[in-house]
Parts: sequence; structure tokens; C-alpha cells
Amino acid sequence: MGRKAGGLFINPKRFGTLHKPCMREMIMFLNCVATSHDNAEACARQKELLDTCMESQSKKNRKSWGSLNYHLQRLSRGRK
Repeated sequence: MGRKAGGLFINPKRFGTLHKPCMREMIMFLNCVATSHDNAEACARQKELLDTCMESQSKKNRKSWGSLNYHLQRLSRGRK
């Protein structure tokens, strides 16, 4: 069915098909941190790989906020 994390219900069927671009790098970094007992210096290479992956994903999917802000301002003007 689903899992409950604290007070939040997570439906795994809904998020199971999402594309997870940096999952491999994140798993490698978390495994390194877990095996080195929270020693971040030992996992510098994995952290760099994760950072570069996340930066490349954020630049690729970045959208302009201009039109969104314009429409939000226009809608808020109508409510006054």
C-alpha cells in the first residue's frame, strides 16, 4: 500500500516511475560516509561526483521565473 514516515504518507506506486538522475552517486556517497563513520574527508571524491551531477541536473531543468512571477502578480492584483 504505502509507507508512513512520521506523519507523512508516501505512496510508492506514485513515485516509483520517477527518473532519479543522481541516485547512483548519492548511494555511493552515503555508503562511503556510513563505512567511514561520518568522516567527510575520506569521501571527498564521492562528494565531488555527487555535486557535479546535481549541478548538471539543476542547470538542465532550470526554467525562467519571469512569466510565473508576472502571472502571480497579475492574479494578486485582481484579488485586492
